Amino acid sequence: MLGVGQPFPSFSVTATTTTHLKDGFPTIDNKTYSGKWLVFIFYPKDFTFVCPTELVGFGKKIKDFKDRDAQVLGASVDSEFVHLAWRQHNADLNDLPYPLLADVKRELSASLGILDEKAGVSQRATFIVDPEGIIRFVMVTDLSVGRNPDEVLRVLDALQTDELCPCNWKKGEDTIHLDK
Repeated sequence: MLGVGQPFPSFSVTATTTTHLKDGFPTIDNKTYSGKWLVFIFYPKDFTFVCPTELVGFGKKIKDFKDRDAQVLGASVDSEFVHLAWRQHNADLNDLPYPLLADVKRELSASLGILDEKAGVSQRATFIVDPEGIIRFVMVTDLSVGRNPDEVLRVLDALQTDELCPCNWKKGEDTIHLDK
């Protein structure tokens, strides 16, 4: 699995951004959100049980991510058409405020090292990537355990300070300053 300090791999995939068939499938690649922090939330499959709770949870916090100049990107091995059908079928996902990437060839998941060999799907992985394209945070949980968007925001805040942040540090609290 790729880790902290490594470049995020090059990618170009089709995304689903709306519930409209006509205009909801842009191509997204490494340059699409140039200069922004990227928060990738990989999940196993559409039309499942834990995944929509996470996607909705991150969607409810989208303003907080935007305030930090960060773009959230959901991703699974489902096609853009499955993403579309899921968004149309699940009312909670109709207005999801960020793209769902279709890693149908499993190339991005494989290059990140998060393709679950048994299940053949992306593991439940989170990557925070800085504006230079370097991975700054990675977290992978069991396929059955959802993430906490507030913790991802807390880590993003800490990374953006570019300072030493103690355990349970939150934005606005003191960072660690070493005496010179």
